[in-house]
Amino acid sequence: MAELRVCALYPDLMNIYADRGNLQLLQRRCEWRGIGFTLRGSGLGEPLDPDAHDLYYIGGGQDRDQALCAEDLATVKRDALHAAAVRGAVIFAVCGGYQLLGHGYEVGGERLPGVGLVDLETVREDGPRLIGNVAIELDGRVLAGFENHGGRTRLGTSATPLGRVLKGHGNDGRSGFEGVRGGPRGNVVGTYLHGPLLPKNAWFADWLTASALGQDPGGLTPLDDALEDAAHAAARRAAGL
Repeated sequence: MAELRVCALYPDLMNIYADRGNLQLLQRRCEWRGIGFTLRGSGLGEPLDPDAHDLYYIGGGQDRDQALCAEDLATVKRDALHAAAVRGAVIFAVCGGYQLLGHGYEVGGERLPGVGLVDLETVREDGPRLIGNVAIELDGRVLAGFENHGGRTRLGTSATPLGRVLKGHGNDGRSGFEGVRGGPRGNVVGTYLHGPLLPKNAWFADWLTASALGQDPGGLTPLDDALEDAAHAAARRAAGL
């Protein structure tokens, strides 16, 4: 039987945007399909095994907690995460976790180190926070959620955005793009969308699961997604689509 092995990084610190909801949805959809599911956490100072998990998840956190995790990511866990990405594991980061995927995050006169998995920089600039319901288009489908970030993320020349902004602000409120998809196999994904994201976008949860298992998303057993479709439709309406 197939098994999805998930590692949540800093689950006690980076979890302020209903991140447990994302993990619970992944678990339930695996269980309904007869796919095994294991979830492990990895906190500050704990080394990672790059071969032990198929999906590594990093959620959002308060500024102080994010700073602690940034240092740990850049030192204790950096090499293992890079090795996991090369192996083909999915690394999925939301909001604060997304800001740490790149080279660094400048905030309040301090530069937090990034883990260097993708080519991006984030800067906390003067100006309003980018807040509200948001929807983006990727691969002909819509991803809908909520954004709330003071950082402006700018992608480098070698980075590809996750999607095109349909409603909302996106990475910086100007570029028209949101999130990032990069890494050696396009398996490193970051986004500002939360709320939590996956219960509102079950199709994207399935894409993450299939990618982590090395399968085609179309090969997953179909589920009765009436409730999930209603949640997605409500998120789209909230964003103005």
